[in-house]
Parts: sequence; C-alpha cells; structure tokens
Amino acid sequence: MALIYHFAILFIFFTCINAALVQEQPLVLKYHNGVLLKGNVTVNLIWYGHFTPIQRSIITDFVISLNSGRTPAPSTSSWWKTTEKYHGGSSSIRVGHQILHEQYTLGKTLKSVHLKALASKVNFAINSINVVLTANDVVVDGFCMNRCGTHGSASRSRSGTYIWVGNSVTQCPGYCAWPFHQPIYGPQTPPLVSPNGDVGIDGMIINLATLLANTVTNPFNSGYFQGPATAPLEAVSACTGQFGSGSYPGYPGRTLVDKVTGASFNAYGVNGRKFLLPAMWDPQTSACRTLV
Repeated sequence: MALIYHFAILFIFFTCINAALVQEQPLVLKYHNGVLLKGNVTVNLIWYGHFTPIQRSIITDFVISLNSGRTPAPSTSSWWKTTEKYHGGSSSIRVGHQILHEQYTLGKTLKSVHLKALASKVNFAINSINVVLTANDVVVDGFCMNRCGTHGSASRSRSGTYIWVGNSVTQCPGYCAWPFHQPIYGPQTPPLVSPNGDVGIDGMIINLATLLANTVTNPFNSGYFQGPATAPLEAVSACTGQFGSGSYPGYPGRTLVDKVTGASFNAYGVNGRKFLLPAMWDPQTSACRTLV
C-alpha cells in the first residue's frame, strides 16, 4: 500500500481564489470493519545501507517516545494517543529486534519485492510491524516520484505488517523531507531548521510517524480510510502538509522554535529529543489534529 505523500502540495496552483468563501466539508475516514492493531505492538527496525549510530539513535528514540509518559507537553506520546480513538483501545509501541544490513546485499537499487524480502528478515508475527529503513544512497522503485514510504501486510493470513521509509536527503529532500528543505514545487519559502540537525533523518521521522499511525489504524486495508482502497487517505496521510495551527498548502503552520538552535518542532521525546510530527485525523472531531 503506497503512501502518496505530496509534501510539495502540487495542487496549490489549482486552489480556487474564492475557496475561503466556500464552506469546507468535514473530512471523514470511514471504518471498514476490519482488524486494527491494538494492545502491545512490537516495532522491529531493519537498517539497509549505512546509517551512523547517531542517526539510528534518533529514529529509535522516536519510536520509544511514542509510549513514554516522562516527557513534557506537547509530547510525542500525546500525539500517538489519538490512535486510541480509532475503534477503541490503545496501541502500546515497543522496539523489538534491530538488524543492520550495511553491506547492501541486495544492491543499491531496490524494488517492492526486495523491500518485502528485507522486512521478512524478522519473522512476521501478530501485532508486529517490521520497518525497513533505506539509506540515502539506496534507490527504491517509485521513491521520490510518487512515494516516500509504504506500508502493507505480510500475507493474506494477516500475521504481521511492514513499513518502508527511505532517506531522501540526496535524492529528493524537497519532496520527502519538506518542510526541512525548500519544496520542489510551489512557493519557495525558507525551509525550517530540522530539530535533530539532520534533514534526511528528520524527514524520515515525519514519514515513519505517518506510516506507523496509518498501519495501526488500517493494517490490512480494511480499517479506517477514505477513497479507493488502492490509494487511500489514512489517519495521517489525510492531513498531509499540516504540522501546526494555521497551516495551508505550502505553509506547515505555526511550530515551537528552539531558542538555541532555531529548530522547529512540535513534540518532545525521550533523551531530550524534539520532533516535528504531522497532524493526525481525530475521529471524535472529524478534523486534523495538530499538537500546537
């Protein structure tokens, strides 16, 4: 299931001049009566290509932060709690196995079948998500053209799910790492400063956050989504480009700013981390919810 994540907001040029005068219809993601991922969910991380220890720690800290109750508000865990509103119950995320594939055993040009093969390096299990993370010198079919990541199920038996996210910093930061880089299209406003000092990794955090939320709320293509099942709008992809209040196409919205580094963020995490997380659709209000 591809995540068509248009950070560039291609439709900005087609926005009606009088759009502000038209009452916006509520966004509704329909529940299709399928199984959601609830309870204890294990996230296994599979690193393909070269990632520095610091880069790995940033992403690992993000996943740990999803269930940490020891961080100040607005917290990464409070962002994640919105998923509890989807058909009841909570998803408690924990980091499981981590596997390093630094030797590029499948080469540096991958297709979807390769991603699924990498995901299977950790046995698929019920309530598990195997996450494949590709380095910035790995080219993936469709990457930067119509997707920044994907999520899907391991098999028809619904035994597990997987996610792929790529580091776009050398290939298309204006597409998959916006708003930390000027967009490929649209208004060329100055990019935000990334909170962890790494545009590619902070871009991956945005896409990983998106796909984790989409996965637990629509793991087997029968959960919450709007539109066709082959190209659905899901929990976070329905709110693309929104990070703070007052956002509009091409403008991420108001964020918090670190007084020392000037970095933009909207969520605190463990180990002093700060993250910029995308808006998530709230079933109770039928609106995209931001932390700030």
